[in-house]
Amino acid sequence: MRRALQIHFGVAFAVVAALALVNLLFVPGFHWWALVAVGWGVPLAIHTAFAMGLFGSKDG
Repeated sequence: MRRALQIHFGVAFAVVAALALVNLLFVPGFHWWALVAVGWGVPLAIHTAFAMGLFGSKDG
């Protein structure tokens, strides 16, 4: 479960960083990449809680 969380975090970070770069290059007046970061951050936080065993996960 922790390895999956590491992969999830790494992919989320890479995608949001790439989108932030695209946003800053093409539409610098509106930071829409932050909406993606928040939108992806919620499932990532839930995944983290499961990996930590906060929801009774048996294979932390």
